[in-house]
Amino acid sequence: MTKTEQDAVHNIDAYIAQFPADTQQLLEEVRQTIQQAAPQAEEAIRYQIPTFRLNGNLVHFAACKQHIGFYPAPSGIEKFKHELAAYKSAKGSVQFPFAQQMPLDLISKIVAFRVLENQSKSALMKRK
Repeated sequence: MTKTEQDAVHNIDAYIAQFPADTQQLLEEVRQTIQQAAPQAEEAIRYQIPTFRLNGNLVHFAACKQHIGFYPAPSGIEKFKHELAAYKSAKGSVQFPFAQQMPLDLISKIVAFRVLENQSKSALMKRK
């Protein structure tokens, strides 16, 4: 996918459609998992990748050359660091290799955690 193609993407359907069928299937599985864990979240494209928003950015995900990148913010990585130990990760991201089964239950738990976190932050901001 070229930079120009990425710039032209304005919704998650268009983003997913740019990839081979097997990658599209994985992206859809991740998308549906996020939707089920955060049904009130809105879909968007932020930073040129699929994003779910609920009281701010909730999680992002993206297709890379050999993996699905999942970006639940540093707090999401820290909270689930033991469950994520089998995967390559950084401060706010984790890589789920194409060659392994997508850990949809874990993704769901991380999203649910991020929903509660964002709702708590939002409630705190409203009190101030």
